[in-house]
Amino acid sequence: MKESQVLKQDEPVVKQETPSVTKQEGAPIPTNFWGYVKGFGPGVVVVLTWLGAGDLVDASVAGANYGYTLMWALAAALLVRFALVNTLAKFQLFNPNRYSIIQAYGKLHPMYPGVLGSGSILYGYVSAAYCLSGASYALYHLTGIGNPIIWAVLNILLALLITGRSIYKQVELVQKVILAIMTVCLVGIAIVTGFQPAEALKGVFLFQIPEKQGAFDSMIVVISLIGAVGGSIANLLYPEWMKQKGYINPEHRKVQKYDLLFATIMMIILNLAVWVIGAEILNPRGLTVSSVDDLGNILGQVLGRPGEIVLYLAIWAATFSTFIGGTDGYIRLAFDGFYSSSPKRKEKYDGSYRKDPAFKVIYFIMLIMPIIWVFPGMPGFVELTVVANAGLIFFLPVISIGLLLIINKKSIYGDRAHNLFDTVVVGILSIFALWSVYNIAKPLVQSLIGG
Repeated sequence: MKESQVLKQDEPVVKQETPSVTKQEGAPIPTNFWGYVKGFGPGVVVVLTWLGAGDLVDASVAGANYGYTLMWALAAALLVRFALVNTLAKFQLFNPNRYSIIQAYGKLHPMYPGVLGSGSILYGYVSAAYCLSGASYALYHLTGIGNPIIWAVLNILLALLITGRSIYKQVELVQKVILAIMTVCLVGIAIVTGFQPAEALKGVFLFQIPEKQGAFDSMIVVISLIGAVGGSIANLLYPEWMKQKGYINPEHRKVQKYDLLFATIMMIILNLAVWVIGAEILNPRGLTVSSVDDLGNILGQVLGRPGEIVLYLAIWAATFSTFIGGTDGYIRLAFDGFYSSSPKRKEKYDGSYRKDPAFKVIYFIMLIMPIIWVFPGMPGFVELTVVANAGLIFFLPVISIGLLLIINKKSIYGDRAHNLFDTVVVGILSIFALWSVYNIAKPLVQSLIGG
């Protein structure tokens, strides 16, 4: 009996261990075509935040005044945007410290994120101002009911329902529906009005800068177009929504690339459709665009009331999607910047910006205050859009030069620092940014000196 007890005590104890299961962090990794399609999200949201009043108006103004001649500016702008945003996304996925892009700017200087956060509020407000104006006038002309102020209130209430809660999936779903509506409307109009591929190719590759036609100088239109499509602080929104979607690891790089590529292709299709409207309808008739009324009335004359309805529906879709996307995205971006510059404030509110009293103030500024631009006597929709986007190009060197430093600092980017291709791409973008700022600042300084 004692021997058996000793033997039992000496027997090795075998523990039954539960096999460890490594849980996938972030979004699921797609394994087939439809998995990748379902994985798209940040690109859809950001393309409709990018493709707002700026692209719609700038492309139609360029097409109306210059035909296909300035289409090279659209191509350059889209290349600029894809290259810059692709580098931003790659950094956020691969940097060893898992910094957000805003936090990485903070490693250059503690105040850098705060500047970007403040800039995002300024940019978000300006964007909201002309997009709410465009969306409200579009619904007014679409229905013929009430007045633009009433429609502005309804747009704000609808945006409040969509963005009132911090639910990314809700914003993404709405944006996907709007993208479908806008694509059908704009591509449909472009097909009906006609398209000349040979002229478009000439416009892309001849790099012509024609004499001034209409209300806006050609160089201002070019810079405004590049500011709306290729530059500005709006590009920082994509990494922000990547986090919300769950693209947070190197394993997400493939689906993220396809997501951004899809967004860029949609940008090309929709911008080209708007350009065709200007080049094929407005330009041959010697007509210029100076208001939303012009776009709708002219299309109504050529295609009848159905064409007018489709265009105003497209204008509403483009501007309202930017309004809600900007309200959600720029606020997230702003607080990422503020909290990166002031970690103690982040700790105070447990990292939840919606608990921060400043959130209500900024939310009011972004969502409610833009209504003042709808009232009579304020600058027109087209003028506000073109001038605002030209001015917003000033943020491009702040972002691109900072990014150039980030991707070449080993303490921030680890072993991926000093990548030759990324350095060349962002270096070229930085030179382009400085050139763009110079071309805007020069006439402003001359006018001040002359005045």
